[in-house]
Amino acid sequence: MLTLASKLKRDDGLRGSRTSAPASDSTRRVSVRDRLLVKEVAELEANLPYEGYYQGGKFQFETEVPDAYNMVPPKVKCLTRIWHPNITETGDICLSLLREHSIDGTGWAPTRTLKDVVWGLNSLFTDLLNFDDPLNIEAAEHHLRDKEDFRNKVEDYIKRYAR
Repeated sequence: MLTLASKLKRDDGLRGSRTSAPASDSTRRVSVRDRLLVKEVAELEANLPYEGYYQGGKFQFETEVPDAYNMVPPKVKCLTRIWHPNITETGDICLSLLREHSIDGTGWAPTRTLKDVVWGLNSLFTDLLNFDDPLNIEAAEHHLRDKEDFRNKVEDYIKRYAR
């Protein structure tokens, strides 16, 4: 298994043996991105709080970090099927910090990190759960109609897809 840290060591070794050929801008940019990612992944908290409707569920997310990171946000998709007002059943996510340009001013900025993304995703399951501006309108309307039935459907999805 090739980890980011071992890739960086290998790349440094190759770079040292090729002193005659200067690194291109894109290689240098990827290297800076990779170094940022190694630092950020090392800082991520292992235990995130669990509470609310989605307690006990294990949700997987795919994160694509573009070459232009940290000038542009990562692309994130939920791989676990979920009944949530801000995440569609196909995995699209409504979280302002994942937007390059956000009306409310809380969008992506170069000062943001993957740790911010993880905390933002975690907040979608607790305090940022937003029924007023949903991406999954059907889930939000379900909650408004019948909170108990909404909770039951969330629990059913967790049992089926998030264990």
